Amino acid sequence: MSIEAKFKKLGTDNAPGQEGRQQSAGIESLMRGSALAGRPVDFSHGDVDAHEPTPGSFELFSAGVSLGGAQAYTEYRGDIGIRELVAARLADFTGAPVDAANGMIITPGTQGALFLAVAATVTRGDKVAIVQPDYFANRKLVEFFEGEMLPVQMDYVNADETRAGLDLTQLEDAFKAGAKVFLFSNPNNPAGVVYSADEIRQIATLAAQYDATVIADQLYSRLRYSDVTYTHLRAQAISAENVVTIMGPSKTESLSGYRLGVAFGSKAVIARMEKLQAIVSLRAAGYSQAVLRSWFAEADGWMDDRIRQHQAIRDDLLSVLRATEGVFARTPQAGSYLFPRLPALAIPHADFVKILRLQAGVIVTPGTEFSPHTGDSVRLNFSQDHQAAVAAVERLVALVERYRA
Repeated sequence: MSIEAKFKKLGTDNAPGQEGRQQSAGIESLMRGSALAGRPVDFSHGDVDAHEPTPGSFELFSAGVSLGGAQAYTEYRGDIGIRELVAARLADFTGAPVDAANGMIITPGTQGALFLAVAATVTRGDKVAIVQPDYFANRKLVEFFEGEMLPVQMDYVNADETRAGLDLTQLEDAFKAGAKVFLFSNPNNPAGVVYSADEIRQIATLAAQYDATVIADQLYSRLRYSDVTYTHLRAQAISAENVVTIMGPSKTESLSGYRLGVAFGSKAVIARMEKLQAIVSLRAAGYSQAVLRSWFAEADGWMDDRIRQHQAIRDDLLSVLRATEGVFARTPQAGSYLFPRLPALAIPHADFVKILRLQAGVIVTPGTEFSPHTGDSVRLNFSQDHQAAVAAVERLVALVERYRA
């Protein structure tokens, strides 16, 4: 693959924050009527003004600055004192020990952790089992490192509400075909569904049987609704050397601006990740690492309030969407994403996404970013101002009616 082809596949036009670079040429003739008035809402990422970062986070950052070089120039894996503190909390949360010294690394955001984890496990020609739909960077990274993707379908639309809908037969077929890495997010991004205990146990069993490495992205595993049961893969019957878990405080805790992620699990994979980080970014930003002291240590009731706020927004958006004929939206069990499937339109869905931005001031991520099979869906990050989010979805469904086939 040529260098031009490799980078063309990465594509950033629909990445969060990149909406200004999306092209509108060729759709002006489809713009009918006056623009729908309303406060612009960018559903491609969360609003950290509406849902502010963890209280005390900036003070911890300032304390890190005050430490000077001792905090600025940490080990490439991150400050050992902070790793030990966070490792203990993560062990309590996930139900399995975390080796702070050898089995954990602090990274520049969870995106940085994902990049390092894929780079540490995938090289040219390697077969990788990947869920469809799932986080858009998973596919792009596997392609970039010239791995061969073996798709595993997740039928979240028709699955029982207690299951994510992963096709476990396809997963085993992928392992039989030679996949040595399985990459997935739980809760799923974009659909917000949580894998059942049975699905997680079977993933662990298959990974052990075929000696495969599993990269589990659990970024939203703290933001869970209605007492949904969450099962951590690493606490199942799977060797610690066969799993890498990725987490961070960027989303639920609104700390994305500090660029903090954590990967923990396989010592061999973490060691490779450290070597790569040493030449890519050296370390996660030293002063920012200090903010991790607030993670899992928020004031009593803070997380409960955050979950209640997001559940209220989720439910109101679902009410608007489900009142629209032909729209399907499964209730997210965790995280802050809705992934509604739109009805047939008189224009391509790609054009609808552009018109939605230009005519209604509503930015969404097209479903094609997550799977070639979900082009009729859009992803909405509903971690927004409550009233503005409801009004924006009302404008979305008004445009659905305008362009309905």
